[in-house]
Amino acid sequence: MENNWRSVFQRLDGAYAASTMRSYRADVEAFETWCHKEGLVAPFPAEAETLCQFLEDQAQTKAHSTIKRRLCAIRLVHRLLELPDPTGFPDVELTLRRVRRQKPGRPKQAKGLTKDYLERFLDAQPDTPWGLRNRAMLALGYELLTRRSELVSLRTDDLDLRSDGTFRVLIRRSKVDQNGLGRIAFTSRKTAELVTEWLAWRGEDIQPLFCPIYHGCPIDRALEATIVKSIIKDAAREAGLDPSEVAAFSGHSMRVGAAQDLLERGVDTAAIMRAGGWKSVNILARYLEKAEHNVWA
Repeated sequence: MENNWRSVFQRLDGAYAASTMRSYRADVEAFETWCHKEGLVAPFPAEAETLCQFLEDQAQTKAHSTIKRRLCAIRLVHRLLELPDPTGFPDVELTLRRVRRQKPGRPKQAKGLTKDYLERFLDAQPDTPWGLRNRAMLALGYELLTRRSELVSLRTDDLDLRSDGTFRVLIRRSKVDQNGLGRIAFTSRKTAELVTEWLAWRGEDIQPLFCPIYHGCPIDRALEATIVKSIIKDAAREAGLDPSEVAAFSGHSMRVGAAQDLLERGVDTAAIMRAGGWKSVNILARYLEKAEHNVWA
C-alpha cells in the first residue's frame, strides 16, 4: 500500500497549483524515505508515535513552515487512501507545538527591490534580447506587485494598450485566487514602453508574454517561475552590488519593494492589499515592517 499514494496524487491535478503539488510530493517522499531509513517498510497508514518522531527529526534541520506543510501532505495522503488520519491526534499536535517553541524565529524576509534598486537594475541591463526581456520583466513585476508565478503566467492578450500609452493588465490567477477571477492592474508609460520594445523584438506569434531565448531566438513557451529569482540576482550583480546584498534578493523582492514604496508614499494598507492581491494582512505586514521606520521621518 505504501506506493499507492503516488497514483492517488494524480487525482489532485488541477485542484492545486503546480508548485504546491511539487512541494507536497517532496514532503511525502521525505516522510517515506525517513520511514524506510528507520526500518518502517510501510509508511501508510502511519502511527501517531511515528509521526511524532518524524516531526522531531525534521525540526533538527527544517523550518517550522516546512514541517507544517509536510504534516499537511501526510494528512492529505491518508485521506486520499481512505486511511485513519493520525495527524489530528493530541500527541502529534503537542509535538508540533513543542518543536515550534523549541525553534523560535521570524520568517526570513526577502530584500525589497524598491524604486531606487529598480532604476539601477534597469540601467545595468545589456542591449541584447535578454536585456530587453529582463528590463520589461523587472519593471512590470514591480509595478504590478506580482508573484513569480503570476509574472511568468502572463500572456500577450492579458495586456490592453490604453490611449494614454499605459497598459491595463489582467492578472488571471494566483495561489490565493485558485478560481482564476484575477485582478486588474495598470502600468506607467515608461514600463509600457519597455514591454512594447520587448514585444517588438519577440514578435506576434508567441502567446506567453515572457518566453525563453535560445541562440538569439524566442521560444514559444512560458518561462519557469524559478527564472525570476535568477533574473533579479543577475541584475543585482550587474548593477555592482555587494555579494551580501545580492544574496538578500529573492523572487519575491519586486513585490516586497513595491509594497514598501507604496507605504512610504502614504498609500493605506487596504489599497496595497488590493493592488497586490493579498488576502492576509499579517503577510503584508511582514513585507512592510522594514519600511515603517521611514514613514514618520
